[in-house]
Amino acid sequence: MAEETPQVETTEVAEVTEERGRRKVRRGIVTSSKMEKTAVVRVTRRVQHPLYGKVVIRSEKFKAHDLLGCDEGDTVEIMETRPLSKEKRWRVTRILEKVK
Repeated sequence: MAEETPQVETTEVAEVTEERGRRKVRRGIVTSSKMEKTAVVRVTRRVQHPLYGKVVIRSEKFKAHDLLGCDEGDTVEIMETRPLSKEKRWRVTRILEKVK
């Protein structure tokens, strides 16, 4: 006898993350959206200094493919993807918080 698994409704974003579970996901703030389909996203992280132990804020900028139309100051989630151009290796998956 084969047991049936219950059908669970999932959102589109959840399906993408399940399908592409091995890809890195980062959250950051859009610092520039002046290009047509590209947004520059600054991702900040807190790390402890290896020698002195003080918590230091490190930041890194990523160029992400943006089809959602985010603006400067928006908090977005980006996901790693195949190379789309010389410097663009990320894409905006969703906008978490819009600037008013």
